[in-house]
Amino acid sequence: MSPYEIKSVQERILPLYPRSMDLSLDRIIFLLEKLGNPQKKIKNIIHIAGTNGKGSVLAYLSSILLSSGYTVDSYTSPHLVHFNERIKIGGNNYDSYIDDGSLADILHECERVNDGAPITIFELITAAAFLKYSTTNSDFLLLETGLGGRLDATNIIENPLVSVITPIGIDHQQFLGNKVQDIAREKAGIIKKNGKTVLGKQESLVLSVLKEYIQLLNNKSQIWNEDYNVIPQDKNFIYEDSRYQLKLSFPNLIGKHQIENAATSIATLSSIDDVKISNKDFEVGLSNVLWPGRLEKLEVGPLSKYVSSDTEIWLDGGHNEHAAMAIADTMKDYKDKKLILIMAMMNTKDSKKFLNPFVNSASHVIAIKIPNSENFLSPNEIKQSAETQGILAITKNDLYEALEHTKSLNGKIRILICGSLYLAGFVLEKHRGRAI
Repeated sequence: MSPYEIKSVQERILPLYPRSMDLSLDRIIFLLEKLGNPQKKIKNIIHIAGTNGKGSVLAYLSSILLSSGYTVDSYTSPHLVHFNERIKIGGNNYDSYIDDGSLADILHECERVNDGAPITIFELITAAAFLKYSTTNSDFLLLETGLGGRLDATNIIENPLVSVITPIGIDHQQFLGNKVQDIAREKAGIIKKNGKTVLGKQESLVLSVLKEYIQLLNNKSQIWNEDYNVIPQDKNFIYEDSRYQLKLSFPNLIGKHQIENAATSIATLSSIDDVKISNKDFEVGLSNVLWPGRLEKLEVGPLSKYVSSDTEIWLDGGHNEHAAMAIADTMKDYKDKKLILIMAMMNTKDSKKFLNPFVNSASHVIAIKIPNSENFLSPNEIKQSAETQGILAITKNDLYEALEHTKSLNGKIRILICGSLYLAGFVLEKHRGRAI
């Protein structure tokens, strides 16, 4: 489906939005009923919510299951480069994205059946994805929430194999609340009565809330540092639970937090009795995992011509304080070069809190706009946030000017482009034309 066709769908749907962006399941329930409830025909759903790490956990699950010979569909949002990335059929690579024709068919069918009723574009896409997944007959569907959990459009599923909740922090406050406990309650909405739940690493206030729901709903749970444990070593890590004792190499994704995400994925698979995975399959799955735009070192390509030959370009789409803490913690291990942040953010985000973990590691911040967006935080505001914390900062008109500017800085340079998934998508499109 071409960008033009997607834009046309969005333009047609926009007048159908509710007057205010309210989270509700009523609209998608109505549409799915008219479609014959395709979501009820899908087997073996793993439902994933959280503030950070959802996509990484999903990528690990997909890669490990594929290594074990299973077929895997997955649903994620937002896309980085191409709309098709949201709906993957049977695998985890670029070639497994839904093709343009199939995407056009399911979206147009959902539009037709919806027949002008109130709907959001995410609800329409989710319904379309369920329509497609109901016909694939894959072994598993990995289903990532879009926003929240309780009232997320994906939460109309009734009996997932397991509900997974990755680390929860402050984000999307306008919809989920300003307190981490309130956000935790929204995320906990994916926990189903008498079901199974796996919890990633959580802060104490969040953990208390989630445990309340688990107990109330009579869940079998796998909880970080209680029911499963991970011990990092020099070149590998130890994973332990009641079913598995594994010694594994570090995963392909970079960052200390990725060991935690990998462990949560293993715990998820461990909780499913009928899934059989060998030690070798875990090892191969972790080593082959791909998840673009997450502490990704970009290979030499089109953007390289804008920087000095010995300058590295890294990319991460993290956009909240919790993500920044994980990124900054990892970058501290790379002290051989000066760290320069090229940064843009949506206007709903807090640049000061995002930058706080970089106070002792970032040499400069170069603030830019998010390309092709009207809802960005002004570069001047990002600059001010950096300066109030003692980080040198300037603004530039665009990504290319920002990259060029690094040539004028002394010393060896490592660039981290960060602050927005939308910026990450733009970077990947310009650098290699696709996400993977």
